[in-house]
Amino acid sequence: MVEKDSHLIEKTLDTRTIHEGKIITFTEQTVELPNGKQAKREVVLHPGAVTVLAITDDEKILLVRQFRKPCDRILVETPAGKLEPGEDPLESAKRELEEETGYRAAHWKKLNAFYTSPGFANELIHGYVATGLTKMEQKLDEDEFLDVIEADAAEVQRLIDNEEIYDAKTVLLAYWWLAERARAGRD
Repeated sequence: MVEKDSHLIEKTLDTRTIHEGKIITFTEQTVELPNGKQAKREVVLHPGAVTVLAITDDEKILLVRQFRKPCDRILVETPAGKLEPGEDPLESAKRELEEETGYRAAHWKKLNAFYTSPGFANELIHGYVATGLTKMEQKLDEDEFLDVIEADAAEVQRLIDNEEIYDAKTVLLAYWWLAERARAGRD
């Protein structure tokens, strides 16, 4: 925290767990506001996650089509998954890429990390770019059903325009990739 921002900080006075699930914990926190008054905050605690922009040698990206129950629809997304307790984000990204797509990457670059919904959740997603892909064997979890697709730049833009790519992590990574391609004169 920067000293100049201290007038914005909310001090946590109490935390009550409402529900503890397999992945998230839902809490109600009592905070002291900067003006000395108290307020309640509903906060979702999440272990963090990773997402991977996997780029093939022929300039396509690997995406997965899967049903997302909270949205009640099929979305096209970058491969992603939650961090296991104490897991290094890069190791998680490598694991998730291979599990979901069946590919392993020779080269990895950390792109960014970002909060998904900081108004109510602390989920931090670490974004990586993976290149030098080699086809291995897909290893889906028993409750995971998805299709892997390869998309070129035009197809990615079409998927965004048609709201098939509609989640924040994938839109962020896709637009970064499209901008990088444009800067390099590939589109």
